[in-house]
Amino acid sequence: MSRGMPQSVYTSLLQPDVRLMLAEHDVAGLRELCTALYPGVVADVLDGMPPEQAWEILKHGDPPHQAEILSFFSLPFQMSLVELIDRPSLSRIIEEMSADDRVDLLERMDKDHVEALMPLIAQAERAEIRKLLSYPEDSAGAIMTTEYASLPAEITVQEALDRLRIQAPSRETIYYIYITDEQRHLLGFLSLRKLIQAKPSAKLSSLMARDVISVKVTDDQEDVANEINRYDFLAIPVVDSENRLVGIVTHDDAADVLQEEATEDAHLLGGVQPLEDGYLDTPFFTLAQKRGVWLVILLGAASLTAQVLSWLDSSGGSSWMVLFLPMVLASGGNAGSQSATLVIRALALDETEGHVHWIAWREARIGACLGAVLAILSLLVALWMVGLEESLVVGSTVFLVVTMGTVVGAMLPLGLNRLGLDPAIMSNPMIAALSDMMGVVIYYSAASWMVGSVMT
Repeated sequence: MSRGMPQSVYTSLLQPDVRLMLAEHDVAGLRELCTALYPGVVADVLDGMPPEQAWEILKHGDPPHQAEILSFFSLPFQMSLVELIDRPSLSRIIEEMSADDRVDLLERMDKDHVEALMPLIAQAERAEIRKLLSYPEDSAGAIMTTEYASLPAEITVQEALDRLRIQAPSRETIYYIYITDEQRHLLGFLSLRKLIQAKPSAKLSSLMARDVISVKVTDDQEDVANEINRYDFLAIPVVDSENRLVGIVTHDDAADVLQEEATEDAHLLGGVQPLEDGYLDTPFFTLAQKRGVWLVILLGAASLTAQVLSWLDSSGGSSWMVLFLPMVLASGGNAGSQSATLVIRALALDETEGHVHWIAWREARIGACLGAVLAILSLLVALWMVGLEESLVVGSTVFLVVTMGTVVGAMLPLGLNRLGLDPAIMSNPMIAALSDMMGVVIYYSAASWMVGSVMT
C-alpha cells in the first residue's frame, strides 16, 4: 500500500540542494538522488514540491527506483504525478510496482486511462492486474500481493536454496516459503530460518509445517489484519475456495489496514464521515460535505429538544431563548469536536508539520461554510416556533458558534502539541465544554444587541 510521508529533517536539508540541481540541469546528480538514496527519503524530499518539479526529478531514475519512490507517496500525490507521466513511462513504472501498490493506484485512476495503459503493460502483469482489480474492495484479495516464494514439497534443502536465489529478486518477501503442489494447493509452509538451519539433503516435506493458518481471498481486510497481528506473522497466505494459494498479505499492509480502520473509527466517534485520504489531502468541499451531513443530523436532534421544551412549557412563561439554547450549544460543540477529532488524528499521523497556519485558515472557511448552512436551517426551525427577530438571533448565533467552535476545536490541539503537551487532552467533552461557554456568551450578547432583551 502507498505510504504518505510526513515532512522530516530530510526536506529542509536536501530540498534546497535538489532544487539547485534541478535549476542547473545536473543530470548526474539527479540520477544519483533517485538511485542511491533510500526511496522513502527521496519521497520525503519530493513530497514538499509541486508535482511538476517532482516528476522532473523522478524522470532521471530508472523504472524500478521510480516505482519504489512512488509507493511512498500518498495516493492523491501519486494521482497528480500520473497526470504528468507519459503513457510508455507510466506503463513501465506500473510493471515494476508491487502488486498491491499497483492495484491501489489503478483503482483511483480513470477507467479509460487504465484501459489505454493496459496494452503497453506486459501480458503477465496485465493478467494479474485484471485479476486483482476484480476482487471486492476491502477484501483480502484487494490488499494481497502475488509476489510470494513457493516451492514443491519433494525437493531437497539445497535445491530449495538454489531456486530461492532465482525467485528472491522478484518477491516481496522470502522469509516464509509456501509449499504447494502442481495445482498450487497450499500444503504447508517453511520459514527461511528453518530452511537455512536444515541439512542440505533433507526434503522440504519433512521440514514444513502442515497446519497452515490462511485466509480466504474474500475475507474482510480488517479481519485479515487482525489475524496477522494476533499471531505476529510477517505474512499470511491467501487461498481461494479450493485452497489454492493466490497471494499473501504482508505485515506492513496489515499495519496500513489497522491504521485506516483506527482512523475511520476515530472519525466516526467524532461525528465525521470517514475520509478516504488524509486530512491535508482531502479537498475542501469533500471535507465540508463529510462533516456537514452529521452536523445537519445533530442539529435536527437538537431542534427536537427545543420542541420538547416548548411542549413542556404549557404556561408560555419561559424565555424563548431557553427553548433554543440546547440547539445553539450543540451546534458549536459538535463542530468543535469534529475539528478536534480530525486534527488530533492528523497529529498522530504526522500530517500537520509546517501546516498550522494553513489548517487555521482552512478550518475558518469550513466553519463559515458549515455555519451558514446550519444557520439557515436553524432560522427556519425557529420561525416555526417564534417571531422573525428571535429567529434571526438564533440563526446568527448558530453561524458564529459553529465558525468559532470549528476554529477553536482545531487550534487547541495544535497549540498543546506546540507546547509539548498531549493534544488528546482536548478531547470531545473538553471541546464541548469550551464551546458551550462561548456559545452562551455569544447567544445572550446577540439577543441583547438584536432584540434588546433576553426575555420575552
